[in-house]
Amino acid sequence: MRRLIVVSLVVFLLSGCAVGPNYKRPSLDVPSTSRGASPQESAQPAAESLGNQKWWGVFQDKQLQDLIHIAVQNYDVRIAAKRILQAQAQVGITRADQLPTINAGAQTNDQRSARTKLFHEYETSAHQVDLSLAWDLDFWGKYRRATESARANLLATEWAREAVISTLASDVAAAYFQLCELDLKLEIARRTLTSRQASLRITQMLANGGATSMLDVRQAEQLVFTAAETIPDLERRIEQQESFISTLLGNNPGPIARGTKLTEQPHAPEIRAGLPFSLLEQRPDIREAEAQLIAANAQIGGAKAAYFHKSA
Repeated sequence: MRRLIVVSLVVFLLSGCAVGPNYKRPSLDVPSTSRGASPQESAQPAAESLGNQKWWGVFQDKQLQDLIHIAVQNYDVRIAAKRILQAQAQVGITRADQLPTINAGAQTNDQRSARTKLFHEYETSAHQVDLSLAWDLDFWGKYRRATESARANLLATEWAREAVISTLASDVAAAYFQLCELDLKLEIARRTLTSRQASLRITQMLANGGATSMLDVRQAEQLVFTAAETIPDLERRIEQQESFISTLLGNNPGPIARGTKLTEQPHAPEIRAGLPFSLLEQRPDIREAEAQLIAANAQIGGAKAAYFHKSA
């Protein structure tokens, strides 16, 4: 019995108790169905939401996929990846504080005596080995709370990287579709200009034959001028949009290759929005904020443990 008590006491001293509050996600009253959904829709099994799909599954344009692949390799994502490595190293450093510290050293000293008339010279060697062991017992859970905070910060950094990738993919896709929209507008503007130029020629022929007045000719000329002035503005906006996409890709401003036209883009057969709460919970920035909250909660316990450690 005495041995059992001693072993239990040793285990208790080694494990200790981590002071401070433990993180618990707040409970929310979430509706089971979306507002405005019909009973038939509520009875149907929940399909996979569009927010759960990968961007390479949502966007079927091969050229757009290549652009997003290039964008996710730019400097913002690289910086986020480096921060993950830094956070991983910080977790290792913080966790190492829970382990004993061992210091070892060796020293050798060789000396040669001076030769005298009475004694010959001789050599002496002295060797010294030092070994020390130190262990700061984590009784109040100071280092464990610090490790918990470091791991939460690591998780927040990983979610931050996912947020950067998600934002880049979204921005590149939106800019690419806007570029395709401008291309379509430019194509329509050029067709309109060609049609109005043909109409102007017909009106001039009719005016030369006396079948119409010069007022109709002037109106046709005004329509031609109106159609012609939109083309340079659209070309300027297309160039600006290409420069914007090049910036997202981390390249110098230049032309952007196109894939499928805007009117020929494939669409998902069904876009199911899902519950707003579930969509918000899946956002990387929301999960990053929750991980930061977990880290801050662990820091509270670390501060309390440091207080008790100094008081003791």
